[in-house]
Amino acid sequence: MPRSTISLFAICVLIWGSTWLAITFQLGTVAPEMSVGYRFVFASLVLMAFCRWRGQVLALNRSQHLDVLFMGAAMFCVSYIFVYRAEIYIISGMVAVGYSASPLVNMLFARFFFGTPITPRVTAAAALGIIGIVCVFWHEFAHLGESRNMALGATFTVLAVLFSSIGNMVAMRTQKRGIATWPSIAWGMLYGGLLSIAVGLALGMRLNFEWTLGYIGSMVYLAVLGSIVTFGAYLTLLKRVGAARSAYVGVMVPVVALLISVFFEKFVWGWLTTVGVALLLVGNVLMFRQKSSPAAAG
Repeated sequence: MPRSTISLFAICVLIWGSTWLAITFQLGTVAPEMSVGYRFVFASLVLMAFCRWRGQVLALNRSQHLDVLFMGAAMFCVSYIFVYRAEIYIISGMVAVGYSASPLVNMLFARFFFGTPITPRVTAAAALGIIGIVCVFWHEFAHLGESRNMALGATFTVLAVLFSSIGNMVAMRTQKRGIATWPSIAWGMLYGGLLSIAVGLALGMRLNFEWTLGYIGSMVYLAVLGSIVTFGAYLTLLKRVGAARSAYVGVMVPVVALLISVFFEKFVWGWLTTVGVALLLVGNVLMFRQKSSPAAAG
Protein backbone atom coordinates (compact mmCIF):
# COMPACT_ATOMS: atom_id res chain seq x y z
CA MET A 1 0.00 0.00 0.00
CA PRO A 2 1.39 3.48 -0.88
CA ARG A 3 2.76 5.47 2.03
CA SER A 4 0.50 8.39 1.12
CA THR A 5 -2.58 6.19 1.64
CA ILE A 6 -1.29 5.03 5.05
CA SER A 7 -0.63 8.68 5.94
CA LEU A 8 -4.21 9.61 5.08
CA PHE A 9 -5.44 6.80 7.30
CA ALA A 10 -3.18 7.90 10.18
CA ILE A 11 -4.28 11.55 9.92
CA CYS A 12 -7.95 10.56 10.18
CA VAL A 13 -7.41 8.18 13.08
CA LEU A 14 -5.17 10.42 15.20
CA ILE A 15 -7.13 13.64 14.81
CA TRP A 16 -10.61 12.14 14.94
CA GLY A 17 -9.52 10.12 17.95
CA SER A 18 -8.99 13.38 19.83
CA THR A 19 -12.16 15.13 18.65
CA TRP A 20 -14.36 13.01 20.93
CA LEU A 21 -12.79 14.76 23.92
CA ALA A 22 -12.86 18.17 22.19
CA ILE A 23 -16.62 17.87 21.61
CA THR A 24 -17.20 17.75 25.37
CA PHE A 25 -15.96 21.38 25.55
CA GLN A 26 -18.77 22.32 23.13
CA LEU A 27 -21.51 21.02 25.42
CA GLY A 28 -23.00 23.55 27.80
CA THR A 29 -24.93 26.75 27.28
CA VAL A 30 -24.96 26.51 23.48
CA ALA A 31 -27.38 24.01 21.93
CA PRO A 32 -25.68 21.13 20.06
CA GLU A 33 -27.42 22.11 16.83
CA MET A 34 -25.90 25.59 17.05
CA SER A 35 -22.45 24.29 17.96
CA VAL A 36 -22.49 21.93 14.98
CA GLY A 37 -23.63 24.80 12.77
CA TYR A 38 -20.93 27.21 13.97
CA ARG A 39 -18.27 24.55 13.53
CA PHE A 40 -19.08 23.71 9.94
CA VAL A 41 -19.95 27.22 8.75
CA PHE A 42 -16.59 28.42 10.10
CA ALA A 43 -14.83 25.40 8.57
CA SER A 44 -16.47 26.01 5.19
CA LEU A 45 -15.40 29.66 5.09
CA VAL A 46 -11.80 28.74 5.94
CA LEU A 47 -11.81 25.98 3.33
CA MET A 48 -13.30 28.22 0.64
CA ALA A 49 -10.58 30.78 1.31
CA PHE A 50 -8.01 27.97 1.02
CA CYS A 51 -9.51 26.86 -2.29
CA ARG A 52 -9.39 30.41 -3.61
CA TRP A 53 -5.75 30.71 -2.54
CA ARG A 54 -4.95 27.44 -4.35
CA GLY A 55 -6.80 28.63 -7.44
CA GLN A 56 -9.42 25.89 -7.26
CA VAL A 57 -12.78 26.53 -8.86
CA LEU A 58 -15.63 26.56 -6.34
CA ALA A 59 -18.45 27.01 -8.84
CA LEU A 60 -20.84 24.07 -9.19
CA ASN A 61 -23.84 23.58 -11.43
CA ARG A 62 -27.35 23.09 -10.06
CA SER A 63 -27.18 19.29 -10.12
CA GLN A 64 -23.82 19.28 -8.35
CA HIS A 65 -25.09 21.68 -5.69
CA LEU A 66 -27.99 19.33 -5.06
CA ASP A 67 -25.63 16.36 -4.61
CA VAL A 68 -23.42 18.32 -2.23
CA LEU A 69 -26.48 19.56 -0.34
CA PHE A 70 -27.54 15.98 0.36
CA MET A 71 -23.99 15.07 1.40
CA GLY A 72 -23.80 18.05 3.74
CA ALA A 73 -27.21 17.36 5.25
CA ALA A 74 -26.28 13.77 6.14
CA MET A 75 -22.54 14.02 6.84
CA PHE A 76 -22.15 17.50 8.34
CA CYS A 77 -25.55 18.15 9.86
CA VAL A 78 -27.78 15.28 11.00
CA SER A 79 -25.03 12.80 11.90
CA TYR A 80 -23.13 15.36 13.98
CA ILE A 81 -26.22 16.65 15.72
CA PHE A 82 -26.79 13.10 16.89
CA VAL A 83 -23.13 12.78 17.93
CA TYR A 84 -23.26 15.94 20.05
CA ARG A 85 -26.62 14.91 21.50
CA ALA A 86 -25.29 11.45 22.31
CA GLU A 87 -22.36 12.88 24.26
CA ILE A 88 -24.80 14.74 26.50
CA TYR A 89 -26.18 11.44 27.77
CA ILE A 90 -23.24 9.02 27.56
CA ILE A 91 -19.46 9.34 27.77
CA SER A 92 -17.51 9.94 24.58
CA GLY A 93 -16.02 6.43 24.62
CA MET A 94 -19.46 4.90 24.18
CA VAL A 95 -20.09 7.06 21.12
CA ALA A 96 -16.73 5.94 19.74
CA VAL A 97 -17.80 2.35 20.35
CA GLY A 98 -20.91 2.91 18.25
CA TYR A 99 -18.82 4.19 15.37
CA SER A 100 -16.90 0.92 15.30
CA ALA A 101 -19.90 -0.45 13.40
CA SER A 102 -19.23 1.94 10.50
CA PRO A 103 -17.31 -0.57 8.33
CA LEU A 104 -20.15 -3.09 8.32
CA VAL A 105 -22.80 -0.41 7.74
CA ASN A 106 -20.77 1.10 4.90
CA MET A 107 -20.21 -2.32 3.35
CA LEU A 108 -23.94 -3.00 3.35
CA PHE A 109 -24.79 0.43 1.96
CA ALA A 110 -22.06 0.23 -0.71
CA ARG A 111 -23.38 -3.18 -1.72
CA PHE A 112 -26.97 -1.89 -1.91
CA PHE A 113 -26.28 1.40 -3.71
CA PHE A 114 -23.23 0.59 -5.87
CA GLY A 115 -23.09 -3.19 -6.04
CA THR A 116 -19.68 -3.23 -4.36
CA PRO A 117 -18.67 -6.82 -3.49
CA ILE A 118 -18.46 -7.76 0.18
CA THR A 119 -15.41 -9.98 0.50
CA PRO A 120 -14.92 -12.48 3.35
CA ARG A 121 -11.59 -10.89 4.30
CA VAL A 122 -13.05 -7.41 4.74
CA THR A 123 -16.03 -8.80 6.62
CA ALA A 124 -13.76 -10.74 8.99
CA ALA A 125 -11.56 -7.69 9.54
CA ALA A 126 -14.54 -5.49 10.41
CA ALA A 127 -15.91 -8.16 12.73
CA LEU A 128 -12.57 -8.42 14.56
CA GLY A 129 -12.52 -4.66 14.94
CA ILE A 130 -16.00 -4.54 16.45
CA ILE A 131 -15.23 -7.41 18.84
CA GLY A 132 -12.05 -5.62 19.85
CA ILE A 133 -13.89 -2.38 20.58
CA VAL A 134 -16.48 -4.25 22.66
CA CYS A 135 -13.67 -5.78 24.72
CA VAL A 136 -11.97 -2.41 25.19
CA PHE A 137 -15.11 -0.67 26.43
CA TRP A 138 -16.78 -3.62 28.13
CA HIS A 139 -16.91 -1.85 31.48
CA GLU A 140 -18.96 0.94 29.87
CA PHE A 141 -21.46 -1.52 28.39
CA ALA A 142 -22.05 -2.80 31.92
CA HIS A 143 -23.66 0.57 32.78
CA LEU A 144 -25.86 0.78 29.68
CA GLY A 145 -29.04 -0.34 31.42
CA GLU A 146 -28.66 1.79 34.53
CA SER A 147 -30.28 4.90 33.12
CA ARG A 148 -32.76 5.96 30.46
CA ASN A 149 -30.16 8.52 29.46
CA MET A 150 -27.81 5.68 28.54
CA ALA A 151 -30.42 4.17 26.20
CA LEU A 152 -31.14 7.58 24.68
CA GLY A 153 -27.44 8.21 24.13
CA ALA A 154 -27.04 4.80 22.51
CA THR A 155 -29.99 5.51 20.20
CA PHE A 156 -28.49 8.83 19.10
CA THR A 157 -25.19 7.06 18.43
CA VAL A 158 -26.85 4.47 16.18
CA LEU A 159 -28.63 7.22 14.25
CA ALA A 160 -25.37 9.14 13.90
CA VAL A 161 -23.65 6.09 12.39
CA LEU A 162 -26.50 5.50 9.94
CA PHE A 163 -26.59 9.09 8.69
CA SER A 164 -22.79 9.24 8.52
CA SER A 165 -22.81 6.16 6.29
CA ILE A 166 -25.52 7.69 4.09
CA GLY A 167 -23.29 10.75 3.76
CA ASN A 168 -20.41 8.50 2.73
CA MET A 169 -22.52 7.00 -0.04
CA VAL A 170 -23.48 10.43 -1.35
CA ALA A 171 -19.81 11.46 -1.20
CA MET A 172 -18.89 8.44 -3.31
CA ARG A 173 -21.53 9.44 -5.85
CA THR A 174 -20.22 13.01 -6.05
CA GLN A 175 -16.72 11.70 -6.69
CA LYS A 176 -17.97 9.28 -9.36
CA ARG A 177 -19.65 12.27 -11.03
CA GLY A 178 -16.37 14.15 -11.14
CA ILE A 179 -16.95 16.80 -8.45
CA ALA A 180 -13.60 17.89 -7.02
CA THR A 181 -12.98 16.85 -3.41
CA TRP A 182 -12.16 20.20 -1.76
CA PRO A 183 -14.98 22.25 -3.32
CA SER A 184 -17.47 19.49 -2.50
CA ILE A 185 -16.32 19.45 1.13
CA ALA A 186 -16.45 23.26 1.36
CA TRP A 187 -19.99 23.50 -0.01
CA GLY A 188 -21.10 20.43 1.92
CA MET A 189 -19.89 21.92 5.20
CA LEU A 190 -21.58 25.25 4.45
CA TYR A 191 -24.89 23.56 3.64
CA GLY A 192 -24.57 21.22 6.63
CA GLY A 193 -23.72 24.06 9.02
CA LEU A 194 -26.55 26.30 7.84
CA LEU A 195 -29.01 23.41 7.97
CA SER A 196 -27.92 22.60 11.51
CA ILE A 197 -28.54 26.18 12.63
CA ALA A 198 -31.92 26.10 10.84
CA VAL A 199 -32.81 22.89 12.68
CA GLY A 200 -31.88 24.50 15.98
CA LEU A 201 -34.01 27.57 15.29
CA ALA A 202 -36.92 25.37 14.20
CA LEU A 203 -36.65 23.51 17.52
CA GLY A 204 -36.75 26.80 19.43
CA MET A 205 -33.03 26.94 20.34
CA ARG A 206 -31.34 30.26 21.02
CA LEU A 207 -28.79 31.61 18.53
CA ASN A 208 -26.22 32.27 21.25
CA PHE A 209 -22.46 31.82 21.59
CA GLU A 210 -20.09 31.03 24.46
CA TRP A 211 -17.18 33.46 24.58
CA THR A 212 -14.79 31.27 26.56
CA LEU A 213 -11.33 29.97 25.70
CA GLY A 214 -12.46 26.35 26.02
CA TYR A 215 -15.46 26.74 23.70
CA ILE A 216 -13.74 28.88 21.06
CA GLY A 217 -10.53 26.85 21.15
CA SER A 218 -12.34 23.53 20.79
CA MET A 219 -14.50 24.94 17.98
CA VAL A 220 -11.45 26.09 16.02
CA TYR A 221 -9.73 22.74 16.61
CA LEU A 222 -12.81 20.81 15.55
CA ALA A 223 -13.39 23.04 12.52
CA VAL A 224 -9.85 23.19 11.13
CA LEU A 225 -8.23 19.90 12.15
CA GLY A 226 -11.29 17.82 13.03
CA SER A 227 -13.21 18.88 9.91
CA ILE A 228 -11.12 20.35 7.09
CA VAL A 229 -7.94 18.31 7.44
CA THR A 230 -9.58 15.03 8.36
CA PHE A 231 -12.48 15.15 5.92
CA GLY A 232 -10.12 16.08 3.12
CA ALA A 233 -7.96 13.09 4.01
CA TYR A 234 -10.96 10.80 4.51
CA LEU A 235 -12.75 11.60 1.25
CA THR A 236 -9.46 11.14 -0.62
CA LEU A 237 -9.06 7.80 1.15
CA LEU A 238 -12.65 6.96 0.23
CA LYS A 239 -11.86 7.51 -3.42
CA ARG A 240 -8.69 5.41 -3.30
CA VAL A 241 -9.74 2.34 -1.34
CA GLY A 242 -13.55 2.37 -1.25
CA ALA A 243 -16.18 2.83 1.44
CA ALA A 244 -15.70 -0.44 3.32
CA ARG A 245 -11.95 -0.17 3.87
CA SER A 246 -11.85 3.58 4.49
CA ALA A 247 -14.60 3.18 7.10
CA TYR A 248 -12.16 1.08 9.14
CA VAL A 249 -10.99 4.49 10.36
CA GLY A 250 -14.13 4.38 12.51
CA VAL A 251 -12.87 1.20 14.15
CA MET A 252 -9.40 2.52 14.98
CA VAL A 253 -10.45 5.98 16.18
CA PRO A 254 -11.78 4.67 19.54
CA VAL A 255 -8.32 3.22 20.30
CA VAL A 256 -6.85 6.72 20.15
CA ALA A 257 -9.79 8.00 22.19
CA LEU A 258 -9.01 5.30 24.72
CA LEU A 259 -5.37 6.35 25.05
CA ILE A 260 -6.45 9.95 25.54
CA SER A 261 -8.90 8.81 28.23
CA VAL A 262 -6.07 7.06 30.06
CA PHE A 263 -4.23 10.37 30.44
CA PHE A 264 -7.10 12.85 30.73
CA GLU A 265 -10.12 10.90 31.99
CA LYS A 266 -8.44 8.35 34.27
CA PHE A 267 -9.46 5.35 32.19
CA VAL A 268 -8.20 2.11 33.80
CA TRP A 269 -6.39 -0.20 31.36
CA GLY A 270 -7.29 -3.86 32.06
CA TRP A 271 -6.68 -7.23 30.46
CA LEU A 272 -9.79 -6.93 28.29
CA THR A 273 -8.37 -3.68 26.98
CA THR A 274 -5.22 -5.47 25.87
CA VAL A 275 -7.24 -8.23 24.17
CA GLY A 276 -9.40 -5.65 22.43
CA VAL A 277 -6.48 -3.62 21.12
CA ALA A 278 -4.80 -6.81 19.86
CA LEU A 279 -7.94 -7.78 17.93
CA LEU A 280 -8.14 -4.28 16.46
CA LEU A 281 -4.56 -4.47 15.23
CA VAL A 282 -5.11 -7.89 13.67
CA GLY A 283 -8.25 -6.63 11.99
CA ASN A 284 -6.36 -3.57 10.76
CA VAL A 285 -3.68 -5.66 9.07
CA LEU A 286 -6.32 -7.97 7.59
CA MET A 287 -8.34 -5.08 6.20
CA PHE A 288 -5.41 -3.34 4.52
CA ARG A 289 -3.95 -6.48 3.01
CA GLN A 290 -7.13 -6.91 1.01
CA LYS A 291 -6.59 -5.89 -2.60
CA SER A 292 -9.00 -3.25 -3.85
CA SER A 293 -11.23 -4.27 -6.71
CA PRO A 294 -11.95 -1.68 -9.45
CA ALA A 295 -15.46 -1.27 -8.11
CA ALA A 296 -14.27 -0.70 -4.57
CA ALA A 297 -11.57 1.75 -5.57
CA GLY A 298 -14.10 3.93 -7.39
